[in-house]
Amino acid sequence: MPTVADDLVIELDGVGVTRSGTALLQGITLQVRPDERWVVLGPNGAGKTTLLSLAAARLHPTTGTVRVLGEQLGRTDVAELRTRIGLSTAALAERIPGTERVLDVVLTAAWSVVGRWRERYDVIDEAQARALLGQFGVGAFAERSYGTLSEGERKRVQIARAMMTDPELLLLDEPAAGLDLGGREELVARLGQLARDPQAPALVLVTHHVEEIPPGFTHALLLREGAIVAAGPLAETITGEQLSKTFGLPLVVDRAGERFAARAA
Repeated sequence: MPTVADDLVIELDGVGVTRSGTALLQGITLQVRPDERWVVLGPNGAGKTTLLSLAAARLHPTTGTVRVLGEQLGRTDVAELRTRIGLSTAALAERIPGTERVLDVVLTAAWSVVGRWRERYDVIDEAQARALLGQFGVGAFAERSYGTLSEGERKRVQIARAMMTDPELLLLDEPAAGLDLGGREELVARLGQLARDPQAPALVLVTHHVEEIPPGFTHALLLREGAIVAAGPLAETITGEQLSKTFGLPLVVDRAGERFAARAA
């Protein structure tokens, strides 16, 4: 895996994003290193998806500086940079045809397309796609149509697709959204295995719920109204005090091993 010369996968310095006169992000300063696994939490409208779009090189800041994998946005070829980033979002998932073979959903990431057409793939590409499906517990579904899978199975296929290009950075936007308890726990367990793998890329996961933080994650960023409430090591950041500030109501945080739960105080 290529290394980042300055040992920072993401570096945001005084970043703000304004659209139609509204500040979506303001004064964001953040550093993410290759061996770190970050969760980004906050209420609706906090700026989580905007932050992820910056990290994915799909949005430029209005103010401040964004560097991703050693490249500064505005001074680099973002099309080339994006090939080094794995991304899983609801918007991308909606573009996947329900009739697509599950194996092809993952394979087509090698050409950065959705829906197989006339492109050709090597045997090694197919082997990698099958291995990734197996890693996320959906290998047995490789020949099935994507539309026949459960929502939880689809989410795991989407993450396998995001891993297809051996990314240096993996960005996951609310991967457990819409899942039932079983689907959520299966996904969280798989992401926990990935987080503990020293060969895995740096990870940034966006969620609304502390219950969806996988084991093995190391850091947290809490956002409210486009600004940072707290950022740092997970145990120091996921506290009742900090979450209460983030979500605007008194909360109590319970911890069991590496899992968290929050409830109203």
